[in-house]
Amino acid sequence: MSGHFEVFASPNGGYRFRLLDSSGNHLATSRPYPTKQAAAAGIFTVREIAGTGLIKDSRASQGNVARPETGPVNATGAASPSPW
Repeated sequence: MSGHFEVFASPNGGYRFRLLDSSGNHLATSRPYPTKQAAAAGIFTVREIAGTGLIKDSRASQGNVARPETGPVNATGAASPSPW
């Protein structure tokens, strides 16, 4: 699955970016940034975190981290990791 980031002018000034999946469905929108370059730097940060960051359950007590477990089977028939 491949999606993309889209940078756009924020209605309140500055720029934001949104993350869209391969079908164009909206997944997330950023906070406002003062320039396009700052928005691009924000995208870089999100890409770095998404590739290596742990998933934390906000309902869990301090310090508990959700670990990937075997989840539903994906389109290839392999088990997909579940974030919960």
